[in-house]
Amino acid sequence: MEENHFKFTNTVLGVPLFFVLFLWFVYWLEIRFGFDFDENGILPRTFSGLQGVIFSPFIHSNIEHLYNNSIPLLVLLAALFFFYRKEAMGILVYGILFSGALTWLIGRESYHIGASSLIYVLVSFIFFKGLQTQYYRLVALSLTVVILYGGMVWYVFPKIDETISWEGHLSGLIAGFVLTFFYKKTEFRKVIKYDWERPDYDPSEDKFMQRFDENGNFVNLPKPEIIEEVQTEMNPFFISNSNVVYDYVETQESLNEKNESKPES
Repeated sequence: MEENHFKFTNTVLGVPLFFVLFLWFVYWLEIRFGFDFDENGILPRTFSGLQGVIFSPFIHSNIEHLYNNSIPLLVLLAALFFFYRKEAMGILVYGILFSGALTWLIGRESYHIGASSLIYVLVSFIFFKGLQTQYYRLVALSLTVVILYGGMVWYVFPKIDETISWEGHLSGLIAGFVLTFFYKKTEFRKVIKYDWERPDYDPSEDKFMQRFDENGNFVNLPKPEIIEEVQTEMNPFFISNSNVVYDYVETQESLNEKNESKPES
């Protein structure tokens, strides 16, 4: 895959903005009409709690909870759709489902809500996938994610903060890591502009490189080989030993034209 795989498109900003605005819209509906969406979250190991696998990322307990999730989602989703545009929608959908299902299996008997599990999916996928590709841009992205959100790893452990769903965070981290193996490792290569960038490049056959010796000193090109021309024998039918002489005879019309062109005395 060429480097032009990384292209800025409308989805790079459009999808993150739409997703985050939808989260705020859901929260606005809840406070405007007095809804209580918490019961639509994940309630582990209950049949009714399975609905939270889909709905829980869109439900938040308060505006601080929503605000703390909004900025990381904007940054990480934009990075995902720019650097992994072909895989982005799959990561988004399967990340929500996989992390939600795992939370349903291992979570405490309480409602688990919020998009933080999706944030951990994105952090985990971007970090581990960048290391797997070993491509310098994606490795740099992985290191950037570690610098920005590396401290989040502490919240996957229990008893760090009893008010947060560490099970959802851990599930998101595991889901993002597992998804890196479901998507084939993308091969990146630089666009080849010059012959010396090709893997089969041989300097000894390069006319320019032949002007330099082993120490890098300028030398003249080797003298070209003189190829003797092989004369082909002509068919005797086209060969004559007698000389051919051609006489030029003026026509009567050309003589008349010359006489007319003379000036009168």
